[in-house]
Amino acid sequence: MEHRVASVTVHLVSAAVTGGFSDATRKVETIGFLIVRIETDQGLEGIGVTYHEVGGEATAELISRNMAPKLVGRDPLQTEAIWQEFFHYLRGVGRKGMMYCALSAIDIALWDLKGKILGLPLHRLLGGDRTRVPVYASGGWTSYSDDQLVHEIRDMVSRGYRMVKFKVGFDGGRNIRRDVERVRKVREAVGPEIDLLVDANNCFDAATAIQLANRIREFDITLFEEPVFADDIPGLARFRAGTDIPLATGEHEYTKFGVRDLLLHQAADIVQVDGARVGGYTEMLKCAALTQAWNVKFAPHAMENIHLPLVAALPNAPFLERLLMFEDITSKIFRDAPKPVSGYMEVPDLPGLGLQLDLDFIKEHDERRTA
Repeated sequence: MEHRVASVTVHLVSAAVTGGFSDATRKVETIGFLIVRIETDQGLEGIGVTYHEVGGEATAELISRNMAPKLVGRDPLQTEAIWQEFFHYLRGVGRKGMMYCALSAIDIALWDLKGKILGLPLHRLLGGDRTRVPVYASGGWTSYSDDQLVHEIRDMVSRGYRMVKFKVGFDGGRNIRRDVERVRKVREAVGPEIDLLVDANNCFDAATAIQLANRIREFDITLFEEPVFADDIPGLARFRAGTDIPLATGEHEYTKFGVRDLLLHQAADIVQVDGARVGGYTEMLKCAALTQAWNVKFAPHAMENIHLPLVAALPNAPFLERLLMFEDITSKIFRDAPKPVSGYMEVPDLPGLGLQLDLDFIKEHDERRTA
């Protein structure tokens, strides 16, 4: 039976961040989700999400006013055709940023619908066979004292994580001696068997980042993320040439063209594009294909419940990232979403994404309803 899009609903749900989390370049004040629900005339519903931190209200308006009317009546299986139409329709108002966050949420919902219409989990629809995927814990803010940092990393390990990521760029990146000391304390606290990942959140110039990388390499660092500004592709290439710690970047890239440029400039060992920003599953599959052609790893940024089926299907995707600060709101948005156990997440054997929204919570806290 052929399905047609009957309605598109957008919700905004967020929560204030307590504790004053800061990385090297910004303070995190709120976290949340923009949620898209696409229902067909046959009663099936697909769900997609993007971030609701800065600009969520504008993204929601873009979807509701400009995109949703063009979806009604469409065949939800036509993900490529719909993606291309929005790509051209909206190119004048954004080739990066909020426009792609909006498109990502819609595209993810359409792929969720695709799996539900066909009665297949997305990882099987994509050809994958993995039933569980490694996941690392992510936190360790630069605003923490040394003791707070070590305490949180030890807590990650006590919860079964074998890979942990924390922030460098202490004091806005102006004191790499303190960064070295903090990395040393973390390594001594967890021992030699835990993989350590560090994230500078765009704060350094290439020369300083190389200095830091080469001073912490003795602590066996698995990857160094975003050492320089995300758009400083020459700086990323300089960093990669200056150290043997693998370079991870890409969470702030949009579309396959951004990934192409990282690869052409030899500016990444691990590409971290985010399906909730880069253009949804339709574009993530193309980005992943590019990384396979360059023989580099593909490890999506955050949104572990959205990325889980995709990573389970990709041969060069080693792990997922779980942002600890999103755990509480994620548990409220979704009913019984998969959670890490002993450093792994089980892939749901349910149609589509295998996720169910808690609509009671969402409707009660929907900022678009209460505005």
